[in-house]
Amino acid sequence: MSGIASDAQLFEDHFRVERLSEPKYDRVDRIYCKSIDGSIDMSLDINKELFPCKVDDELHVALASSLHYDGHRDEDETRQGWRDLAKAGSSESTLADMFDYVCYGKIYKFEDAEDGQNIKAYISFGGLLMSLEGPYKKLTPLRVDYVYLLVRRG
Repeated sequence: MSGIASDAQLFEDHFRVERLSEPKYDRVDRIYCKSIDGSIDMSLDINKELFPCKVDDELHVALASSLHYDGHRDEDETRQGWRDLAKAGSSESTLADMFDYVCYGKIYKFEDAEDGQNIKAYISFGGLLMSLEGPYKKLTPLRVDYVYLLVRRG
């Protein structure tokens, strides 16, 4: 894993979109992806107006506890308004500057996968859901907590 190299980084990997679900909502697609090395499966509800995806797109996906490179956490009111700070011309560079699609949500559940070797993590970003299933070793840094989802192409 390389890319964001931040103290806030909890998870980072590259994925290829394998399929999209049948559309149920006007602005949301559920994408199903597999990591490039084949070890992690991901499903993600994504706002297709903000970040449209298609089969075979390659995505760089990260989860971080903070948008600050040094890993320090924001106050609750600042965390909710990180977009406003960027629009206001804040000179401080954040992880969000390196990505095209950023959401804030909560890791709310873990369960053991059927094979006993993997774990599955569930995350909600205001009702847009994500699941990650893969080896314990790669998903160990995740815990029930609030996180930022960061996605970009490539």
